[in-house]
Amino acid sequence: MPLSEHEQRLLDQIEQALYAEDPKWANTVRISDPRSHYKRRLVKASIGFALGIVLLMVGVVINQIPLGVGGFVVMLAACLWGLSSWKRMNGFGGDSGGSGSGVRTPGKSQRRGNRGSFMERMEERWRRRHDER
Repeated sequence: MPLSEHEQRLLDQIEQALYAEDPKWANTVRISDPRSHYKRRLVKASIGFALGIVLLMVGVVINQIPLGVGGFVVMLAACLWGLSSWKRMNGFGGDSGGSGSGVRTPGKSQRRGNRGSFMERMEERWRRRHDER
């Protein structure tokens, strides 16, 4: 259902105010494909994994066990972070998967015990408002 002219003007005013308040956030929001966020996280995880390998090898070469263990922990953390990003980017897990519609049903949110994100709550209010008419 399209927005009325008044609602569209209000939405544009809110959008302009948000962009004026925080331009860095506005630039982040303008990215249309959420998978690009996960791709950046994958690149960062790869760099972290490489750093972990370097720390592990340096720890082994100079015979510093804590440094080697720290390198292994960094590798493990980077691997887990990258794997979770990869799964979300391909729609295999999490709430922000790429294959779903992106909108949770109210029953699912209530079963999990949380209120959902701000946008989900606003969408639910919008649906209820139009259902009452």
